[in-house]
Amino acid sequence: MNRLVKGTVLTTLICIGLSACGGQEEVKAPIKQPVKEQAAAQASDLDPKKLLTSLRNHTTLVPIGEVPVPEDNPMKSEVLELGQMLFFDPRLSGNNEVSCQTCHDPGMGYGDNQATFNMYTGGYGARNSPTVINAGYYSTNFWDGRAASLEEQALGPIENPNEMNQQLDELIQELSAIQGYQEKFQAAFNDGITEQNIAKALAAFQRQIVVKDTPYDRFLEGETEALTSQEISGLRLFTGKAFCVTCHNGPNLSDNNFYNIGINTQDKGRQAVTGQETDLGRIRTPGLYGITHTAPYMRDGSLATLEEVIDYYNRGGDNHPNKSFFMQKFMSPLGLTEQEKADLLAFLKTLGGEPPVFKKPELP
Repeated sequence: MNRLVKGTVLTTLICIGLSACGGQEEVKAPIKQPVKEQAAAQASDLDPKKLLTSLRNHTTLVPIGEVPVPEDNPMKSEVLELGQMLFFDPRLSGNNEVSCQTCHDPGMGYGDNQATFNMYTGGYGARNSPTVINAGYYSTNFWDGRAASLEEQALGPIENPNEMNQQLDELIQELSAIQGYQEKFQAAFNDGITEQNIAKALAAFQRQIVVKDTPYDRFLEGETEALTSQEISGLRLFTGKAFCVTCHNGPNLSDNNFYNIGINTQDKGRQAVTGQETDLGRIRTPGLYGITHTAPYMRDGSLATLEEVIDYYNRGGDNHPNKSFFMQKFMSPLGLTEQEKADLLAFLKTLGGEPPVFKKPELP
């Protein structure tokens, strides 16, 4: 087994070990850092065919495939049309001024390009507005994973007093008074305007917001010339020395687990959902598709550029008291050179893609 494959297998084993522990990070077997010889192999051996073979055989990096669609919410054209209307309609908020699009603007990578969101009552919230790009691939939604489906997630901001501040029973009455919506809901769902159908329409619409046809995807599918030599070097770092693949793996480049990566914030993260002390400050691994469109980064929007993100991980993160064992043990610091950071950045940029741009339709 060559040195690159050994390093890739090592990283994969770490990833499997963390996932198997349900995100609790109880690594039971001693694990060594990648040796210098592995880093040298990554820097010197740039044969894309060898890298592709090792990825296919020894990691969890696979083509993203189609977005999962629940059986009880098929992607019917009538449902998608209705969902697009609701997404852009400010009448879903208590003051009729805030829509889903307010924090998830198509022109801003389906985020808002702010560190944290504008609250309904003024001022700024505690968290960055996560992009809707590829949200349909997650097993849970929100930074803390409190929604078990995209349908459940869709109703959360509507009711949240800090976001859209609209009671759902009042929203149903308001929409029912609009003749055009009565017709649209009846065409999409047999039972008309209900909380469940509002959620289904919004979720179905958001499942269309997908980035997947990137140079990285074409490389995984066998088009070895899809990545430049620098991007190949960055992918080697992603799967080896930089340890990115440990958490950013699977079809959507997220393992759907929760980690405390050291950000100094009062945000309780996953603990607010589970009540467990071990979950303090943990947040779900975000996917990386569309990443060039979604600055600023991190759950508190504290890092303005991808360069800052790389520097953050390269130094091993900050010093939150519940910082991940993995961050402390293996990424403190990473020791990436300036050239390696540039190569890793070049690869990450291949994941940006071109998100579909949906525009505000004529509303009923």
